[in-house]
Amino acid sequence: MKKLVYFFAFVLIFMLAACSGNTSTEPANQSEGNTEETTSNTEEKPAGEVVNIGYSGPLSGPAAYYGENTLSGLSMAVDEINNNGGFEVDGKNYSLNLVSLDDKYLPNETGANAKRLVQEDKTPIIFVPHSGGIFATQVFNLQEKFIIGAYSSEPKITEQGNPLTLRIPPKYSSYIEPFSKYQMERFGKKIAMLPTASQYGKDWAALLEPGWKDLGGEVVYKGSIDFSKDTDFFTIVTNALKEKPDVLFVGGPSEPTALVIKQARELGFKGGFLIMDQAKLDEIEAVLGGPDLVEGSVGVLPLIHSKNDGNAKFIEDYAAAQGKNPGSEAGYHYMAMYLFVEAMKAAGSVDDPDAIMAKVEEGLNNLPADKRIYEITEIEENGGLTTELRMGVVEDGKIVDKSVQ
Repeated sequence: MKKLVYFFAFVLIFMLAACSGNTSTEPANQSEGNTEETTSNTEEKPAGEVVNIGYSGPLSGPAAYYGENTLSGLSMAVDEINNNGGFEVDGKNYSLNLVSLDDKYLPNETGANAKRLVQEDKTPIIFVPHSGGIFATQVFNLQEKFIIGAYSSEPKITEQGNPLTLRIPPKYSSYIEPFSKYQMERFGKKIAMLPTASQYGKDWAALLEPGWKDLGGEVVYKGSIDFSKDTDFFTIVTNALKEKPDVLFVGGPSEPTALVIKQARELGFKGGFLIMDQAKLDEIEAVLGGPDLVEGSVGVLPLIHSKNDGNAKFIEDYAAAQGKNPGSEAGYHYMAMYLFVEAMKAAGSVDDPDAIMAKVEEGLNNLPADKRIYEITEIEENGGLTTELRMGVVEDGKIVDKSVQ
């Protein structure tokens, strides 16, 4: 009798354990890469097959605000496409599913995320919004067969000769001369360098230094700030200001860059700021509560100050959905998603990266007028989008368009 009781007890425990198991069909969250997977929040996808689109960027840590801005543009495009019935390729209807992973702005995490995305989710395209992560994925994207939607203005990205990389923003090398000339004329020829310590910041500084000197300027201090570790900028800014610069070169994500600018003003700096293109003038103003501390800055002209027929609806819709104005991160990612969809249509394929890349230029030509957030003047032979230079400065408390045609 005792054996019979034990037998039934065992069966009951087994049944309860089976009922409590995880029945979700979503991929399990893997702790190995310490990443979190999220998918597009579209409530209802149109009938047909699904194409997964990958994203690996900083969704936590000091650069999270930057990462969220890039992801917001992608998410908006994906949701619009799905809510409008998806898209047709070679007689079949498709919808999009955005799979995003946090890499904390760390290139090694980007590489691990990209492998996971392509192996588990079969993503033909993976968006990466920082140069370190882009370089890390370029090591193996040709073998793994996926396109890198590269959001970085680093010129070396396309100089690698990687045929499955599309550099989305224009190269930052075009900013060096006009930014430098403006600051020299307004403030003087001595510059101190305090960019982000990332590879992107180092490369920007390496290009700016000879460009500044060629115009007759002098570099009086060279330093960098690791925003993943440093939160107190007093010492390094103090050391830079001891050299009495006329201009400070700063940059990185907008939020910590704003705090460096604030620290410099609190220490009595009266000169100008030459701001690398990752940081945005309007976002810095928002962090600092107004334009006063940013007076005398030069940087990339914010999207909200670049309204045209191609981006007016996007700016309005984004502001309504997000409660804030869109920046270039959101605008470029939104446009790039539509560009890739048009390339898929032209290629007759949603899963052949080589065929899709071969039709990117045709996709650009077919891009709807209200999705042309920026006017792309050409696609370089090595896979980089180019636009007219957009330059903004802060004069008398206002962001002024000083774009060079």
